[in-house]
Amino acid sequence: MKLNRLIFFCLVTALLLLCHPVVNAQLGVRYDPSVQQTSNLQYFKPKGDLFVGDCIPFAHNGTYYWYWLLDSAHHKSLNGLGGHQWALSTSTDLKSWKHYPVVLGIDEAWEKSICTGSVVFYKGLFYAFYATRLINSEGHVNEQLSYATSKDGIHFEKQRPNPFYTSAPGYSKRDFRDPKVVVDEKTGEFHLFVSSWKEGFIPDHAGGCLVHLVSKDLKDWKVLEPILTGQPSVPECPDYFFWKGWYYLVYSDGSDTYYVKSKNPYGPWSEPSFQSLNESWANVVKTAAFKNDRRIAAAWIPNRNNNKDNEHEIFGGNAVFREVMQLPDGTLTTKFPEELIPSTGAALPVKITAGVNAAAASGTLTITAPGAVGAASISDVPAQCRITMEVEPTTALEEFGLIVRSDDKAGTGYRFNINPNTGIVSLGNTDIKAVTGLDKPIKADIILRDDIIDVCIDGRRCIVNRTPEQKGNYLWFYGKHGTVTFRSVKIFPLTGN
Repeated sequence: MKLNRLIFFCLVTALLLLCHPVVNAQLGVRYDPSVQQTSNLQYFKPKGDLFVGDCIPFAHNGTYYWYWLLDSAHHKSLNGLGGHQWALSTSTDLKSWKHYPVVLGIDEAWEKSICTGSVVFYKGLFYAFYATRLINSEGHVNEQLSYATSKDGIHFEKQRPNPFYTSAPGYSKRDFRDPKVVVDEKTGEFHLFVSSWKEGFIPDHAGGCLVHLVSKDLKDWKVLEPILTGQPSVPECPDYFFWKGWYYLVYSDGSDTYYVKSKNPYGPWSEPSFQSLNESWANVVKTAAFKNDRRIAAAWIPNRNNNKDNEHEIFGGNAVFREVMQLPDGTLTTKFPEELIPSTGAALPVKITAGVNAAAASGTLTITAPGAVGAASISDVPAQCRITMEVEPTTALEEFGLIVRSDDKAGTGYRFNINPNTGIVSLGNTDIKAVTGLDKPIKADIILRDDIIDVCIDGRRCIVNRTPEQKGNYLWFYGKHGTVTFRSVKIFPLTGN
């Protein structure tokens, strides 16, 4: 009798496995945390045909929890619905990291993607709020809100009902995602800021908004006035934090990141003097507090379609981190986090070859080109390296800068171009705006890593680009319509990962 029961049990189990294949098999995702690099995650990409998507940084008790979307097909999994799941990497010093198996995965067939969200710690529990992308009973794509709890921030249990919130009246059901959670410690209220589109908004091209939901028991939710309105697209992946007397509301439009600031928790909001988080190739920047009142931001560098320089971005790529700093008026600036600068060997000998309207002596290059262009070069620059220097414009100039990964004629490569008149700094085919102080001495810190070029200007603004095609070993210096001096040029080969 026992044998018959055992045979029956085995047959039933086999049938269930056949009828309900595990979702991971459906996704084809095989993520192994044990084989991932554990030192310096700047520009990290999981091994194999896997990529980093939206980042969800969080910090608790001195540990930086970097949650991130695990992408396997550039958002094409599960018929283009994403098939994303949350991965986790943690560090207490930003140098050594530990990776974990998927912490929020696709467990049921109706879950087509575990979308971006946020984490909060309250009364002994970690709460992870996120959107689940699904197909509703009418065959339409919807995004609905879910949450899970954990005692350690690693092992999460999804809560029922799941989803717990399906839609808000007057807002899009298709676009209802990326909840940012904030807990008011005084009232015990959970506040959610949710990316959506306001139906019937006037003007009709500006219905993008952040829906504001509030609840004390996580069951009954009240819809308040949106915390942000008037956006040309759904403002994705919101972030919200209080830091040194200012409240910040961060959001992304077309993957470019913007923020507004206020002295009050929910506005009114004011525009900063410049948008330092807006790097077109550092997508959907979000931040977390870290030790000594620091803030460390995480984002991802998208891949390029067909791996071509001038093709558009596609979902998923490499991680990129920034340290965020604050000016007296609340405006934010960014720089490379010191702990995440790639390790290097000793500085290489530098020989500058003067080209036209240029003079080099004792490691200093001066380009004097009134009404003309001047240039000089260094050859045999390693493909993987860090380049640092000081640059001083001593007269007005139209522009000056560098060409990296170029050839002996300066005919190829990627221009790092500085225009002190417009405040625009470009790197290849991307740029950042409203960069101040470019008519004064500045320091440039440049990382060349695989097909990524990352630059920090004066420890206060950053720009990154994905540059897969040009592979020359010349570094060119140039200046136009004026005089500029380049000093203390150092080139360090990258080592390690």
